[in-house]
Amino acid sequence: MDDPKKRQRAALMRDHNFKWLLRGGVISMLGDQLTMVALPWLVLKLTGDTLALGFVIALMSIPRAVFILIGGAVVDRYSPKRVLMLSKYANALLLGVLTLLVLNNQPTLTLSLSESLTLTIDMNAHLTLMLIYVLAFGIGLAQAFGIPSGTSIMPQAIAAEHLQAANGVLMGLRQVSMLIGPLLAAGLLAISGNGADGVVADARGLAFAFGFDCLSFLVSAWTLSKVGILKAPEHNEAPQSVLRSVGAGLVMVWNDVPLRLCFIYWGTVSLFIGGAMQVALPVLASEKLHGASAFGLLMGANGAGMLLGMAVAAMAGARLRFASFGTVLLVGDAIAGVLVMPLGAVQAPWQACALMLGLGLLSGYMQINVFTWIQRRVPPHMMGRAMSIFMFIFMGLAPLSAAGAGWVLTVISLSQLFLGGGIILVVFATLAYLLTPIRSISSDNAPQPQ
Repeated sequence: MDDPKKRQRAALMRDHNFKWLLRGGVISMLGDQLTMVALPWLVLKLTGDTLALGFVIALMSIPRAVFILIGGAVVDRYSPKRVLMLSKYANALLLGVLTLLVLNNQPTLTLSLSESLTLTIDMNAHLTLMLIYVLAFGIGLAQAFGIPSGTSIMPQAIAAEHLQAANGVLMGLRQVSMLIGPLLAAGLLAISGNGADGVVADARGLAFAFGFDCLSFLVSAWTLSKVGILKAPEHNEAPQSVLRSVGAGLVMVWNDVPLRLCFIYWGTVSLFIGGAMQVALPVLASEKLHGASAFGLLMGANGAGMLLGMAVAAMAGARLRFASFGTVLLVGDAIAGVLVMPLGAVQAPWQACALMLGLGLLSGYMQINVFTWIQRRVPPHMMGRAMSIFMFIFMGLAPLSAAGAGWVLTVISLSQLFLGGGIILVVFATLAYLLTPIRSISSDNAPQPQ
């Protein structure tokens, strides 16, 4: 007898829209990973200053976190496909400029303004760094619109019965790109040249990385143009300003009790735990596990676990669901807390990797279920705003948590931070199970009418 799940997966792989989203997604994800390695390396080679590196990362992160709510409102007003297309073109333009900047080997840049007037610019390291700051800000701003549009287009392009499997495949590919991309970038930098200290010269590897990412955005924009919208969302919202639209999204989430409970819970966990892990793991690798190579192993183990968890959720998620969506969510967090507790006491890299593998497995499995639950529950015309609020919870609150964790580590030991963080996560999950209706939230809840 045919397996219905196999038939469903086969139908997904034959789906016209999914095939185009998959093709564009693969190349775009790989390009993103190249830039994530090449841009920090460019700044370090240019300045040798970790403060400058931190500033570049902040310039990408802050506009992304601040404007993502507005991005969600714009997505709902103008359609995910249109906004995603424009964000891809904007990213391609910014990365194209960055590629040309890196390829410029001349100490001066001469611009011909007319037959008798030219402008000569001294392309010193300081000016180059200023241009990189501007480009980093622009990339972060483009991501504020690209992220909610990218997560909102799925329900409009993929049939509801295929959403979980489609999310699993695309998120799984993102994890694969996170494993392969940095290795490819490192090879490019080693083989093709990675820039000389203090100048952007002999940097063909860097230029190739940025150029590939630029091309990946153009190609993925072309593949996106092939995607047809199954059904435009129907709604009767009167035209309103962007800020009012953001407010309407917040009201929608607040009025939907299951959404409100989950978003508040996730926000609390992100504020108290999310950023702390970002700070504590590099410190763990540096102080106890012999440095950068150990940190790479930890992140690799976590990525492998997430990939496995996503695959399990995509292929066998329904069969493994032993309780309601809310109960599975809280039990998963409680188990994650138990795995976090001993991280500060590990004595060997393999011990930390085993724990990170387990954490990644839980995270990957729940990511697929959470995204699918939101996509099925939220009305299509509110999807951009709902997804932007969801992403803001992690992108906006985690940096605050990271800053707090950095201060906490000046007061307590690393082992105490991991132990305390794990206990807090278990306590939060337990209290949410006992004192809130989260445990009864079903994965089959219908979207709330708007």
